[in-house]
Amino acid sequence: MQKNNFNIDLEGKQTLVSPRQIHIRWSFILMLIGAFFLIGVFTTSCTKKETEVATAKKKDVYYTCSMHPQIHEDHPGDCPICNMKLISVSKANKNAGNAMQIQLSPEQIRLGNIHTDSIGQNNVSNTMVLTGTLNFNQDKLYSLSARVDGRIDQLYFKNIGDYVAKGEKIYSIYSEKLNNAKQEYLNAIQQKQTLGNSLINYDSVIESSKTKLLLWGMSEAQIKILANSKQTSTQTIYYSTEAGYITTININEGGFVMEGQSVLQLANLSTLWAEAQVYTTQMSSISVNQNVTVQIPDLNESVNGTIGFINPEIDPNTRINLVRVTIPNIKNQLHPGMSAYITVSNKKRKAFMLPEEAVLRDSKGATVWVKIKEGVYEIRMVKTGVAQNNIIEIISGLTADDVVVTSGAYLLNSEYIFQHGADPMAGMKM
Repeated sequence: MQKNNFNIDLEGKQTLVSPRQIHIRWSFILMLIGAFFLIGVFTTSCTKKETEVATAKKKDVYYTCSMHPQIHEDHPGDCPICNMKLISVSKANKNAGNAMQIQLSPEQIRLGNIHTDSIGQNNVSNTMVLTGTLNFNQDKLYSLSARVDGRIDQLYFKNIGDYVAKGEKIYSIYSEKLNNAKQEYLNAIQQKQTLGNSLINYDSVIESSKTKLLLWGMSEAQIKILANSKQTSTQTIYYSTEAGYITTININEGGFVMEGQSVLQLANLSTLWAEAQVYTTQMSSISVNQNVTVQIPDLNESVNGTIGFINPEIDPNTRINLVRVTIPNIKNQLHPGMSAYITVSNKKRKAFMLPEEAVLRDSKGATVWVKIKEGVYEIRMVKTGVAQNNIIEIISGLTADDVVVTSGAYLLNSEYIFQHGADPMAGMKM
């Protein structure tokens, strides 16, 4: 038998209540309690977060990522780039003092192995040895080209590397155009001898025909022989107008050439170029017309020369330039491709010198870290000069009283970026 419960209302009357109604009422009460609980948790969480933010602002800190120091947040969380947990950094440390300065604790200095030294002046001999190679003198390269259309019937030199003296036979050619011009020249001479200049000025005709032959590459001696023999040959021999070694043969016997087409290329090795690469930090000690010594290790000989060319364009990727020295090949023992050492010597002078590891360099220039006081370091932009034996010259940017970081400069740079969220060289000008 189902048991009923009674409910007493405000007027004191009893009302019959079923178990189902009681269950529904208790479920509703429990739902209300749960809703109030969730609201309380949410309110507590928001209050806690607001308290953390307020505390952060009160403590004057910001949150950044150790891998991405450009991230600045005013509340804790994760890095939006790499999802690492943000760390807190004091704004007071960031903004204190000069923007180009950084402050380290004694423990940081010890762990970073940061050492300093006073800058001083030393004697710089400024003698550099550049590694180079012997190359063809491009001013002494010649191309022997066909002066008229025709067929190459004979080549007198067929091997690359053969030496051709000036005036030697190069090739013979059959050219219908040239043969007709030779016949016109002989006809003009014969008509003058027969008719004289009574009707036509044959002297002018002869001179015009001769000029045509000269323009098509025949020499004065060949034209004189043609006039005396009064006979034309189907073959015309061409002679070298320059001396040198054959570097390229562009035609074979029986081949047809067009006017202006290259037949042979010659290289005169009476002088050669010694070319070497030089870093931009060494450019201040090199100038055009400077006397240098070129050593040829293959022959154990030295040749004096002068710098004739410095490339005005620097390779932006390697920061390397090209210098060129023209040297004589007196004994004809020097050949393109040989290695060479170019020694550049200047007078000794006083200069500030630092270890190369103390100087930080990038596309914007060169910088060093200077100790201002105990634990405080400042970055300075400098202009560098000659670098040799891991020592580099400082032309400007420092004074004799400065104390420079000689070890740990890269760590200081990284710590600056970590604290400030920016490269210390950004915006710096010399």
